[in-house]
Amino acid sequence: MCARLGGKASIVILAMLMATATRAAELPRSGQPIFDRVIELVNANFYDGRALERFNAAVRTEIDQGAAARSETGTHPSIDAAIASVLASLRVSHTGRFKADTIDYFELADIFRFAIRDDMRRLFPPDGAARYPGIGMVTTVENGHRFVSDVYDGSAAKKAGLLVGDEILAVDGLAYREIGSFHDKVGQTVDIRLRRHRDGAPLSLRVPVERLRPLPMFERAIEESIALIETGGRKIGYVRLWTLSTRDGLDRVAEALASGRLRDAEGLVVDLRGRWGGGPADAAEFLVGGTPTFRLVPRRGEATLANFRWQRPVVALIDEGTRSGLELFAYTLRQNAIPLIGERTAGALLAGRAYVLPDDSLLELAVSDAIIADDLRLEGIGIEPDRAVPFPLAYAAGKDPQREAAIAEMVRMLESGKGRQSAPQREPATTR
Repeated sequence: MCARLGGKASIVILAMLMATATRAAELPRSGQPIFDRVIELVNANFYDGRALERFNAAVRTEIDQGAAARSETGTHPSIDAAIASVLASLRVSHTGRFKADTIDYFELADIFRFAIRDDMRRLFPPDGAARYPGIGMVTTVENGHRFVSDVYDGSAAKKAGLLVGDEILAVDGLAYREIGSFHDKVGQTVDIRLRRHRDGAPLSLRVPVERLRPLPMFERAIEESIALIETGGRKIGYVRLWTLSTRDGLDRVAEALASGRLRDAEGLVVDLRGRWGGGPADAAEFLVGGTPTFRLVPRRGEATLANFRWQRPVVALIDEGTRSGLELFAYTLRQNAIPLIGERTAGALLAGRAYVLPDDSLLELAVSDAIIADDLRLEGIGIEPDRAVPFPLAYAAGKDPQREAAIAEMVRMLESGKGRQSAPQREPATTR
């Protein structure tokens, strides 16, 4: 709809446009296109305007020190470090730069595929689907040594026998690189040299390299994690929610509980030690909601599970990998008197989105605050477990003391006759 504006309205709009242009012109600039694009995006989209003064001061410091002075399109370690430094000054989660030599880059590209849809076909030809060569494991560095921190259920790494806690020494005789170690090797096998025990001799495993699509891989990992564990005369269900961002992951869990592999489970251990969050705010409803389970039954064909509610006991696993939507999931369980076992969650509950930078790296940026109820924020705080159980990663040899503790807690609950409790009205753990 168009309308003729009066003189005063035109002056106001013109003043607003001039002010916007002036602010853009006043932004500190280095002449380096990647660094300067980060500055623009943060100033235009970061959720907390109060942090911009601190951010721009950090930017000016980097420029004055010459760390971001290069003007070429390509990156340089000093530019990478300068970008990391100014983003760190914001002091929040969901904010960082990711390059195409990391697994995080491809997983986040798939999670944020709608936000960067205009670039997906160019970044991932020919069909715009994020893919990378890999074996389905994630590593982390502790004290100068690289250890396996996650092995995705159903992955080639899992099938080949790689275990959480294994120290990765080499891949095909060279230092491990997240993407580079598997480049141009899809359909081939690689030799993974590892150490399983602190003073043990090195081992070698041959592992097939696959072309992985992150969200379908996570969906498969969720389904493959499902297990019915018989211990102490009890049947305990287990599932790991690697992320809430998949299309059908939660539906597959519901089907397993309603009529599949977990239908005979007396209790459920739900593992929230995930990689990424995402998902709807009510994702935990199938475990704690009050509406009944029901199916739609047509005249012909199979019945459809339209709504599912688990009514038996639940124990949840959390740690520093429980973040974003999974953190909200954990909070919902706590509010419904479901025990949380493990370690404090990440304290990373904001809303982020992705932007493609001039070198095709990704900028993840927190664009919205996240507030529970009236004034509860988990960002920077996290959720403490009801029972703290540490998990020493190095040379764990596949042992998982947190999972063992959760299963033992479920057996104890069942033996004591402790079923689903009504949710008490708890005071928020922390507000700010």
